[in-house]
Amino acid sequence: MRERRSQGIRSKAATLVACALTATLVAAGATPAYAADDTAPPTAPGPITVVAIDTTSVELTWAASTDDVGVVRYPVGARFEDSGAQYSTDTNSIRITNLRPSRTYTFSVWALDAAGNSSVSNPTLRLTMPPGDDQPPSAPGQPVAYDVAATQVWLRWAHSVENVALDRYEVFRVDAGGTLTRVREVYQYPPVNSAQISGLTPNTTYTFVVRARDEVGHLSPLSAPVTVTTLPPPPSCAVRSVVRQWSDGFVAHLVVENTGTTAVDGWTMTWRFWASQQVHGIWGAKVVDRVNNSYLRVRDTGRNAVIPPGGTVSLRLVASGTQLPEEITLNGGLCTVADE
Repeated sequence: MRERRSQGIRSKAATLVACALTATLVAAGATPAYAADDTAPPTAPGPITVVAIDTTSVELTWAASTDDVGVVRYPVGARFEDSGAQYSTDTNSIRITNLRPSRTYTFSVWALDAAGNSSVSNPTLRLTMPPGDDQPPSAPGQPVAYDVAATQVWLRWAHSVENVALDRYEVFRVDAGGTLTRVREVYQYPPVNSAQISGLTPNTTYTFVVRARDEVGHLSPLSAPVTVTTLPPPPSCAVRSVVRQWSDGFVAHLVVENTGTTAVDGWTMTWRFWASQQVHGIWGAKVVDRVNNSYLRVRDTGRNAVIPPGGTVSLRLVASGTQLPEEITLNGGLCTVADE
């Protein structure tokens, strides 16, 4: 009798432990056994309706899905043009914030059950947000041509002033008779105030203006124009380099020769130079910028701007890293390089 009572106590204790373990697993988010056997998807949610809306947020609702076990979540998609975001709610309504005035979004909703079965999406809702801006941007500043080559030019300008949010800048070429031809749009958000204009003709004069557009579509006045003349075709060039290198840096002496038949009057040079490298000193040139974090761009000092045919100009560079100067260009023309 005493042994049977002991077995009964142990059996009851085991049952309690098993129940406690099951409760712990369910509380920890384990999939219930019945959910693993569920292969039937929920029904599609009902059509989306708008409960409330302002310029930057919207509250949506829809008829709930049905499922033989139970719906656990509603993923909600919001798409604008080629970009989108996904949200989630465990009820049949949601409030989405941080939207943009006047943009047209496409919203969709579908249902998920505990086993991960997904319903088909409900009919999408295409919704244009209320306008939040009734003022156009101010005119951008007059562009400045800060880097000119034979077939391209870099422009920069002072930002427009906008009361809500700029969407883009548009760069126009002013043709004969004042006709405007759009040559670039700068879409980054917020829009950067510079642009590279390529595909130009060497030794040719161009005039450019810039206009701003806000996200509602209001257009600013045109900027003041800038006129720039592209450089002659890239010269042929050769570089002789003498390099003294150590474990984490080098000194390079570059002798650049104009091997063409016309003089170079004003020049820029580039060579491969990784983002991790640093310039510790440079003589015979001035650093302009880093191109795509892969190339270093320098220009003449003014005193050595002219390189006659057969003439040379010398540069000396002290830098970190092990990437030595290569892929060297002079005014966009690739130079041949020989080590000494």
